[in-house]
Amino acid sequence: MKTALITGATSGIGRATAIKLAENNYRLVICGRREERLEELKSQLSHFTEVHTLAFDVRDKEAVFAAIESLPEAFSTIDILVNNAGNAHGLDPIQTGNPDDWDAMIDINVKGLLYVSKAVIPQMTERKSGHIINIGSIAGLEVYPNGNVYCASKHAVDAITKGMRMDLNQFGIRVGAINPGMVETEFSEVRFKGDTERAANVYKGVAALQPEDISDVIHFVVSRPYHVNIADLMILPTAQASATILKRD
Repeated sequence: MKTALITGATSGIGRATAIKLAENNYRLVICGRREERLEELKSQLSHFTEVHTLAFDVRDKEAVFAAIESLPEAFSTIDILVNNAGNAHGLDPIQTGNPDDWDAMIDINVKGLLYVSKAVIPQMTERKSGHIINIGSIAGLEVYPNGNVYCASKHAVDAITKGMRMDLNQFGIRVGAINPGMVETEFSEVRFKGDTERAANVYKGVAALQPEDISDVIHFVVSRPYHVNIADLMILPTAQASATILKRD
């Protein structure tokens, strides 16, 4: 049985991915900041597979390394790492942007991904096997108005993924990115700091992707024969043509 570690597993794509992999006989390490949500998900998934929870903030370098090092032996061999934890804060032009929002996006989307990867990669290089999936975004492939720092953080994820794939190639480790377009999650509610009405308007008139659409693809990617690496995927709802072009009903 393969073991998958998923960051940001308490909601959205991370939670859906945990459910999908549990249903398909993967052992899970589910990570997030909200311990009660992790325990609730563990209780739900324990009917399908073995689950271990790790509560930490990916921004906290020491906490990341301590958490990974604390894994019991049964969960300590990570075959699949899904770097899903990410966030967007604000949608402001650069001249009025909030530096605290910038810090949050760079610390979680870029540095957090690096910290978790750094904690897991050594065991993969030692075994000469493993699979890393970084959850990027259409915002990492193009830039849209007022997206400035968020887009920059996701462009960084794209660059890190490509660099990882080059550096880890000699060890036979698979590395790929999944770049969703509009997915209906808590993402917009976080971006707009709890303004539920503004968040709901983002998806108004659009059949947006659902977290389960992305988790289906993640399962497909990790279940390919080992000689197959799905290196880069962009997934859009049919209503979306680009970061800024949407057909609303």
